[in-house]
Amino acid sequence: MNLSPILGDLGMPAKKKRILITGGAGFVGHHFCEHFLRNTGSDIVVLDKLTYAAKGFDRLRDIKAFDDKRVLVLSGDFSKPLSEGIKQEIGNVDYIFHIGAESHVDNSIIDPEPFVHSNVLGTMHMLNFAREVKKLTCFFYFSTDEVFGPAPEGVSYKEDDAQNPSNPYSATKSGGEMLVKSYRNTYRLPCTITRSMNIFGERQHPEKFIPMVAKKIMRDEKIYVHSNANKTKAGSRFYIHARNVADGYMHLLNLIESGKASSVVNNDFHITGEKEVDNLEMVKLIAKILGKENYKNYELVDFHSSRPGHDLRYALDGSKMESIGWKLPKTFDQSLTKTIEWMVDKKNARWMV
Repeated sequence: MNLSPILGDLGMPAKKKRILITGGAGFVGHHFCEHFLRNTGSDIVVLDKLTYAAKGFDRLRDIKAFDDKRVLVLSGDFSKPLSEGIKQEIGNVDYIFHIGAESHVDNSIIDPEPFVHSNVLGTMHMLNFAREVKKLTCFFYFSTDEVFGPAPEGVSYKEDDAQNPSNPYSATKSGGEMLVKSYRNTYRLPCTITRSMNIFGERQHPEKFIPMVAKKIMRDEKIYVHSNANKTKAGSRFYIHARNVADGYMHLLNLIESGKASSVVNNDFHITGEKEVDNLEMVKLIAKILGKENYKNYELVDFHSSRPGHDLRYALDGSKMESIGWKLPKTFDQSLTKTIEWMVDKKNARWMV
């Protein structure tokens, strides 16, 4: 991949870039850190509240981020206004990746309040901080396919389609998006919104579907598969590895730094996986990778009727990213095989607990 010289990878005389990643100790955020450490010369500032989902600094330790002088890690809660000390430590940054969020649908149904604080108020506080940053190139807001609500069969939502969130989590992400758009308009803040689909990868919390399924198959425990009311069709998702999403971001940054900012800044983009997989098919794929092709300890359950807000299908149209030249660096099958093999390696056992 031809990386931008401004990002410091081609050895040309260019100003080193400084990137702030909120939620950088979390699952998606630490993969962004890893990708940019490996593929650019940028300095990275991580801001993270260190909730249960972050596992402290363990993910950053595991990718050796603490051994790299280019990374500054700060513990802070952006659901409240940033303190002057935190602002001073962050300093002037060229890009802000606002990835940090409360993201578990079940938890949002049980108690929406933390999601409103983090995903709506927290986004406002980060946008207010961004307004204070001198010569900020772009504020990237990391959103989700769920803001559009369930997708009927054959429908893939485009960037400008109407939003219809169906659970408190997706409603707060949609609310964050609306704030970003308002700051674009009212304060002329350079902002870009990206939406991704179901993200997986190494060091994912075992409450999530893919590591949960792998864990249960290894223990021969029953897997309950989300399906329709008749229990005849499993729900489906488009899956994408976290490093593929980070690569999509790098493509957007490279366009900006190569003089094509107008094609990226103040736009929305869908960074999507290439393959739709239903929940039951996913169980069978993981079982096959684990050498247990005959695994049958699963049951289709009508989770949706008893817990409204759990949608059977989401889908995004990724043609806009394709039109500006981005291609997935790794396919779904390559990514899933690599991830499952990593998960069941004994030296990584602590991530499955």
